[in-house]
Amino acid sequence: MLHIGLIGQAIAASRSPSLHMMLGELKQLPVDYQLQVPEDDTAESFNVKLAEIRALGFVGTNVTFPYKQIAIDSADEVNDAVKKVGASNTLLLKDGKVCAFNTDYTGFIRGYKGRVGHSLAGNVPAGKVLMIGAGGVGRAIGFALFEVGATEVLVTDLSERSAQSLVDAINEAGYKARVVAKEDIAEAAAEVDGLVNCTPVGHLKSPGMPLAAELIQGQKWAFDAVYTPMDTEFLVEANKKGLQIVSGFDLFFYQGIDAFEIFTGQEITDVKPVWDQFREKYNVVSSLI
Repeated sequence: MLHIGLIGQAIAASRSPSLHMMLGELKQLPVDYQLQVPEDDTAESFNVKLAEIRALGFVGTNVTFPYKQIAIDSADEVNDAVKKVGASNTLLLKDGKVCAFNTDYTGFIRGYKGRVGHSLAGNVPAGKVLMIGAGGVGRAIGFALFEVGATEVLVTDLSERSAQSLVDAINEAGYKARVVAKEDIAEAAAEVDGLVNCTPVGHLKSPGMPLAAELIQGQKWAFDAVYTPMDTEFLVEANKKGLQIVSGFDLFFYQGIDAFEIFTGQEITDVKPVWDQFREKYNVVSSLI
């Protein structure tokens, strides 16, 4: 039995257990995927929970809000994506070591390429991008964009400090980014090729649009990190305006595939049957993808 976990807060509705157990069935590996909720948001509570699952023989754990940056300090080894992003969502527990990865980073790259970055979709490069939200997933996407042809990322966030921190990190890594103030969002939207939402706005519990509908016009593509629902108001509007779509479900699915491969050492060579089976079994409905 492979014991895998997800450490985070407010994770009762996570679909990660379902995905990983389905992947286990595909590979004929018995998988036990457990949700792990630390006592509070502190690093100390995270480390207590991590120590608990290590003692129980877990092979790895996913990490979500609010521990993605905390997780790095618990790692003995970090890969290049984690070094870039400054956050980890996947910890491999092996040979007495904690090894940190970021499959939000790799998952977005795979999702983007699968939707708009391949020959049938016209090999659309990310180009200049307006990204709303600079939190944990925003940091991963902000860097991943440069792996799919981004030339510059314009970052806006309710916390200007968070936006500036991400922009500084991107620029220090040799890429190009700048902060966009709230009052300048309309001007920024008019000059970009891609629109990215990395805020919770649009979730079932936080309905609405991260960007005014009238500003979605003339861009080439859009991505929404929210995947509950799959067809967010933002993506529906973007699709209506002729933009190509990358869904939050793409990110969820591919980051899960990447994490499973890390945990098990087994490659999922053909993902389409898994995608189709998961959507059918768990009634994942979309009119956009």
